[in-house]
Amino acid sequence: MAPTVPLPRVAPESTAGESTGRQSTGRESTGRESTARESTARESVAPSAVAAALAHCRWYERVLGWPAEPGPPAMLPTGGPYDVLDLPAVAGAAVLRRSRASGPVALAGRRMRFLVAPGSAEELPGLLDWLEWGGVALDLGALGAGGRMAAPPPPGWPAEGPEGSEGAEGAEGAEGPCAGPLESPQGVTLWLRPPEPGCETRLPSLAAGRTAGPDLVRLVGAAATECHRAGLAGLLRQPLFS
Repeated sequence: MAPTVPLPRVAPESTAGESTGRQSTGRESTGRESTARESTARESVAPSAVAAALAHCRWYERVLGWPAEPGPPAMLPTGGPYDVLDLPAVAGAAVLRRSRASGPVALAGRRMRFLVAPGSAEELPGLLDWLEWGGVALDLGALGAGGRMAAPPPPGWPAEGPEGSEGAEGAEGAEGPCAGPLESPQGVTLWLRPPEPGCETRLPSLAAGRTAGPDLVRLVGAAATECHRAGLAGLLRQPLFS
C-alpha cells in the first residue's frame, strides 16, 4: 500500500526549448514575432554552438536513426522511437542505485530523463493509479508525442556549455558506479547511460517478458517511490514555523 501523505506539486524544471508534448509551447505571440525572436536568438549564438548542434544531429540520425532538430541546442523529438520519464535527479539517482534495469538515462540540470518505450507517456497516469499512487502529488512526468528534450552530446564527445563554451566533464552527485550525479554542470544535458544502436527494442515497456526490455511497471513504481521520498525529505527540511 503506497503512502498517502499529500505533497505540494512542483512543476518540473525544463531546459530551454523543451516541451512536454501535453502542454502548449508557451508561444503567445504571433508567428511573425516568434520567428523574429528565434532569428535574433540564433544570431546571438556562438558559431561553435551551431556547428556542435549540427554535428550532434548528424550523429543521432546516422548512428542511431533517431530524428533530431538542429537548434541550437540540438533537440530530440519524443514520441517516435521512445518516450521519456522525467523526474528529479535526486530521485533518479536513487532509482539507478536500486537497479541497472533501465534504458538510456540522461541528466539535464537537476532532472533525470529515462528513455522508455513509445506510448509510455500516455500509460503513466493509469500506471500510477494501478500502483496506488493516484492522488499523491509526485514530481514525476513524461514526454511523449509532440515533446522534445535537449540532445546530450554523443558518448565520448565534449559537452558544450552556454554560448558554445565547453562544459565541465562529470557532475557532482552521489558516489558509486550506479549512483548518478545530482546536477549536470552549467545545466548541460549529458548521458549517464548512453544509447546504442538498436536500443529502442530494449527500452522499458509494458511488454516485458515478450521483449528484451525491462518492466515499465517496476521502473514507474521505483520512480514514484523515490520521488515521494525526495518530496518528504524536502518537507522535513522546511521550518515548522515561518
